[in-house]
Amino acid sequence: MDCLVNFLLRCFVSLRKWGDTLSVLLSSRPVKAFTMLKINNLFMVSWLLVVLPVLGGCAVGPDFKAPEAPTVAFYGEGGMPKATVSAKTNLGGVQRFLAGGDVPAAWWALFESAPLNDLIAQAVKANPTLEAARASLRAAQETATASYGQFFPALEGSAADNRQKTTTAAGPFTLYNTAVSVSYTPDLFGVTRRTTEAADASAQAKKFEMEAAYLTLTNNVVTTAVQEASLREQMKATQEIIAAQRKQLELMKAQLDAGAIARPAYLAQAAIVAASETALPPLEKQLAASRHLMAVLLGRFPSEGVGATFTLGSFKLPSDLPLTLPSHLVEQRPDIRIARATLEAANAEIGIAMGAMLPQFPLTASYGVGAGEIANLFTPGTALWGLGAGLLQPLFKGGELLHKKRAKEAAFDAAAAQYRGVVLAAFQNVADSLKAIESDAASLKAQVAAERASAQSLALTETQFKAGAINHVALLAAQSSYQTAKIALIKAKASRLSDTAALFQALGGGWWGRTVENGEVQ
Repeated sequence: MDCLVNFLLRCFVSLRKWGDTLSVLLSSRPVKAFTMLKINNLFMVSWLLVVLPVLGGCAVGPDFKAPEAPTVAFYGEGGMPKATVSAKTNLGGVQRFLAGGDVPAAWWALFESAPLNDLIAQAVKANPTLEAARASLRAAQETATASYGQFFPALEGSAADNRQKTTTAAGPFTLYNTAVSVSYTPDLFGVTRRTTEAADASAQAKKFEMEAAYLTLTNNVVTTAVQEASLREQMKATQEIIAAQRKQLELMKAQLDAGAIARPAYLAQAAIVAASETALPPLEKQLAASRHLMAVLLGRFPSEGVGATFTLGSFKLPSDLPLTLPSHLVEQRPDIRIARATLEAANAEIGIAMGAMLPQFPLTASYGVGAGEIANLFTPGTALWGLGAGLLQPLFKGGELLHKKRAKEAAFDAAAAQYRGVVLAAFQNVADSLKAIESDAASLKAQVAAERASAQSLALTETQFKAGAINHVALLAAQSSYQTAKIALIKAKASRLSDTAALFQALGGGWWGRTVENGEVQ
């Protein structure tokens, strides 16, 4: 309070000094008046630049303190995983978890698929959702920069031509005047500073919304490509199974004609062929939808196509998976950073609401000239000037300002709870992804064994059926078992790829290591 009183006294003394200088000099010695005015202005501005930052150092409201990082050492109950099991098939290698490793910015490159890399580069350039996020970021940054203008005096110029008439004048007359005015409200209580803090935090939130959009886009391109590969492999396997079943049906037709089997056995085989054929249209439908989605992710119409096609052989399974330490996850997940920036903005809003309850001290100054003729505007005796200092203090608003402050405090509490919820969900996301990768590896190993066993069983059953040792029921069961195992194996391979991509997304996607040169993501 002492520094505030001292500041007001100095303002009053300075304003009187300005007024005395102007009143003495303007009428007789304009040139000297301007010189003295410049000296006084320089003194006043210099003093303000020294004093105001000191006064503004203690801004009204609480200072923001970022929440501390969680102290948990692991993501799941079983501690940090070490490695997965392996299976003797493609995409069945061991995946090792490197605790403390850093996720690369271009994490999708670990799948070693050149077509995939090309599609992601195209999507980053043309995807409309990402373009919108970038534009929103630019808007927020410009808004934040604009808020800093409140720290500076506002300077305005005006010129007017007024036609007037008074009761004492013989007739109407014209008054010409020009003026320059300056207005400034010192940020004594740091309200402007809190306003810029809120704007900066909002811009920071938009920055991480863009990073989240980037991460979601790249992950969607990867998972859509993997889904396409899985569907193509399932269609291929289904077509191979149908071809084998048709071949068996032809053999049974010959046996039926020869009287070696009964007609019900032949019809049962025909039914299983028809059932297998019904599986193709849904797969074709899903494949078309996947291609359409990929085109839209690339910023294209579905009719424009994608170009590249994918099979499971298009990808390599990453063998080394960097695993961020739990204490670092809060710095790397875009959604957590968005929640933190939102919390910081809510904290600044409390200060803004508190500042609305405090007095303001607007300062104004103006200088101009006025005359009845344009030619006389700059002659001696036409100068018009004014200096002013005011006090604005809310006295009674029916409790509006108090309850607005309480509302901002409640909004901060809500933002703090939402932040904790986002952090918990993020840790759950990583834990789920780690468990999924481990389970995928075990499932693939089991599916490999099941597929090979069912293939051997089918081959033996077909031999026995041809020899007449078993009936058609056993053959149908063996065919159905092999078909199920074959499709399940393909899905298990695709799951390893898609869940690996999900882990990279859960860990934040490596945005902190990305650079941009000449508009290109490196």
